[in-house]
Amino acid sequence: MVYTLAATTLTVAAPIGCDTSSAEGAEHLAADASTRPGVVVTGDDDEMLVLEVTAANRVVVRLPRVEVGQGVTTAVAMMIAEELDARLADVDIPLADARTRGSQYTGGSNSVSSLYGPARALAATARARLVTAAARQWRLPARTLRTRNTMVVAPDGRTATFGSLTAAAAKVTRPAVSGKPKPPSRHKVIGKPTTRIDARDIITGRARYAGDLTVADAKPTVVARPPTLGGKIRAVDDRAARAMPGVRAVVRVAGGVAVVADTFHHAFQARDALRITWAPGPLAALSDPAIRARLRAAVPPLGTAPSGSTQVTGEFEFAFVSHAPMEVLTTVADVRADRAELWFSTQTPMDARDAIASAVGLPASKVKVHVMRGGGSFGRRLNHDFAIEAALVSKAARRPVKLMWSRGDDLRHGRMRPATHHRIRASHKGGRVVAFVHATSSVSESWEGEGLAAQGGVTSLAVRTGRAAAGPVPSDSGLYNFGRLSGDSGDVPLAAIPLGAWRSVDSGTSRTVEEIMVDEIARSLGKDPVAFRRTVLRSSSVRAVLDKAASAGSWGRTLPAGHGQGMAVHEEYGSCVACLIEIDATDPKNPRVTRAVLAADVGTAVNPRGLEAQLMGATIDGISTVLRAGLHVDRGAIREGSFDDFRYARQRHAPLRFEAHIMPSTGEPGGAGELGVPAAAGAVANAYARATGSKPRRFPLTF
Repeated sequence: MVYTLAATTLTVAAPIGCDTSSAEGAEHLAADASTRPGVVVTGDDDEMLVLEVTAANRVVVRLPRVEVGQGVTTAVAMMIAEELDARLADVDIPLADARTRGSQYTGGSNSVSSLYGPARALAATARARLVTAAARQWRLPARTLRTRNTMVVAPDGRTATFGSLTAAAAKVTRPAVSGKPKPPSRHKVIGKPTTRIDARDIITGRARYAGDLTVADAKPTVVARPPTLGGKIRAVDDRAARAMPGVRAVVRVAGGVAVVADTFHHAFQARDALRITWAPGPLAALSDPAIRARLRAAVPPLGTAPSGSTQVTGEFEFAFVSHAPMEVLTTVADVRADRAELWFSTQTPMDARDAIASAVGLPASKVKVHVMRGGGSFGRRLNHDFAIEAALVSKAARRPVKLMWSRGDDLRHGRMRPATHHRIRASHKGGRVVAFVHATSSVSESWEGEGLAAQGGVTSLAVRTGRAAAGPVPSDSGLYNFGRLSGDSGDVPLAAIPLGAWRSVDSGTSRTVEEIMVDEIARSLGKDPVAFRRTVLRSSSVRAVLDKAASAGSWGRTLPAGHGQGMAVHEEYGSCVACLIEIDATDPKNPRVTRAVLAADVGTAVNPRGLEAQLMGATIDGISTVLRAGLHVDRGAIREGSFDDFRYARQRHAPLRFEAHIMPSTGEPGGAGELGVPAAAGAVANAYARATGSKPRRFPLTF
C-alpha cells in the first residue's frame, strides 16, 4: 500500500507491482488527488488505484479501466462501499487519464477479478485510518467504534462523517484497528443485486461521451474514405467543398480526405461534394467465395483416425463480424506544435498515448489522453486507429477537431472479427470418444505501407493476452474427456483487412463449433446431449451449471413441431456457464429464439444484476452471429453499411423469456464479460439443428 499524507484530504494509493519507479508514479497520482504534496510510504501492490475521501464526504476512486457499458464502475463502487461501510451514493468512480505507469488495460474479462483484491484492501485501509482519527478525536478506544453510511459511530451515538475526519485521518500512520478486508460472511453490498450507479445519468442523457464534449474551438470533422478496403487517393478536387458554407479545412490523411466544418451537417455535405479518384485496394479482385475457398484450403490436415473407430465430422464457416458499438467512434483532438490533448474512449489508454505521440512526432510526455466512457466496445476500443486519425487531422488542420466515424465508416472500414474455417473429427469406439481433432484457418492481417494500422494500436491484444489478435487457437475440447486431443491452425493473410479482437475472441467460434460437435457425437452414440455431457465433462463446476440450466429450463420437455431446445457450455476466465435455448424454427429462414436459460459460476458475483446483464448481452451476441449478422466482402469492399443490412438482433429477435441463475460461491471472482458468448452461440445452433433436423455449417445462417 502507499499512503499519502495530505493537509485537507485522506488519500490512499495502491500501485500494483510497486518498485521505486512505480512508487514515484503513485506519488504523482496521489498529488493529483489532493491539493498539496504528500509523504509516500511504499509497499508491494499493483493497480495504481487512488482512493480519496474529500471534506464534502465524497469517496473518490480514479479507475484505471474504462466503462464501456459493462458496469465496472458500479462493481468497483460496490467493493469500495463494502469495505468503507459507505453509502453507495457517496462513492464516485471517475475514469483515470492515461498514466505513465501501472496497468490500464480493459480486456480479457479481467477487470473485476484484477481489482477485487486491491480495491477492497485500499478501502479497508482507509476505513482503519478514519476510525483511528475518530477515536483520537473522541478519546475512545478505536475497537469500540463502528462505521456505517459513510460515517464513524461511537457507542454513545455520536457520529462523524468521513469527510469531517479526512484531514485528521491523513495524519494517521499506524491505524489502531485492523485494515484487512472483511470476510465474505460479513458482506452487505458485495453480492447484492444492484442497479448501476450511472443508470439515471445514462437514461436522462447526463452521461458524457466523447460526442457530447464541447472543447474550445474543436470543430466537427468527418472523413471521405475509399470505396474498397485499402484504397488509395489518385486525385482530389476539393474546390466545391472548400467553397461551401461552414467549411473550415480540407486535409488529406492516410485513410482518406477529412473535412472540418462548423457542424456535422456542413461537414457531411462538404464531404459528399469532394471529387476523389480512388485507386482500388489490394482486395479489389476478391469476394466472399474466393475468401472461403482460401480458408478451406488453409486448414491443416487432420491426420489418421484411430483404427477401428467411427468418425463424426464437421466443417464450419464463420463470416466477418463488425463490433458495431452503438456509440460510433468519436475523438476530440487538439494537437499543437509542442503538445497534444485528446478525449476518447479507449481500452488501452497508455498504448494509445504512445502511438499518438509517435504519429504526430511528439514525446509521449507531451500527449495527454482523457479516457471517456464508451457506448459499447466489444473489443473495438482495444484499437485506437480512429484516435490516431483524429490527431493527424488536427495537426494537419492546425486546429482542434471532433472527428466522428459514421456508422458506414465503422462497418466498412472499422475492425472486424476475422472469417474462419473449422474442420473437426471426433473418433469413438466402444461407446466413448477416443480422439478429437480440431483444425482451423483464419483470415489474418497483412498491412503494407503507412496505413493507420501500421501507426500503432493493433498489437496490444497479442502483447497483453499472449494470443493473436485474430484467429482461433487449436482445440479447446479439453473441457471433455475425449481421449487424445489435437489440433493445428493455418491462416490466410489478406492485405489491408482491418481485423480486431471481438467479444470472446477465438472462443466465440472455436467453442461454438465444438459444442455443435458434442451434440452430433451424442446423436451418433444414441445418447441425449445433456446426459452425454454429464458423463464426459471433466469439471464438476461445469457439470453443476449444466444441471442447473437443464433443470431450470425443463430440458427435454415436449415442444411443438418446428421448435427445438439446444444446450451448450463454456469454461474460461476462471468461470463457467451453461446455456439452454428454445427456438421457433417453423419458418427455417426466420427462426426466433423464444427462451434462454443460463446458469453461471463466476466465483463471487460482485453485482449479480450486472452479471445477469452481461449474460443477456452475450445471448444476443450468440443469436446475432449464428442466425443473422455478418459482413460480406464484395470485390474488395464491405457490402454492409448500416444496421439495416448488418442484421444484428433487434428487440423482436430477443428471447421472449430470459433467466439467469447465478451459482452461489465465496471464491475469488472470475471473468464474466465474454463468458456467455460461446455457450449462447452453441446453444442457438444446437436448438436450430434439433428444430429443423439439419446440420448448420455456415454462420450466420442467413449467408
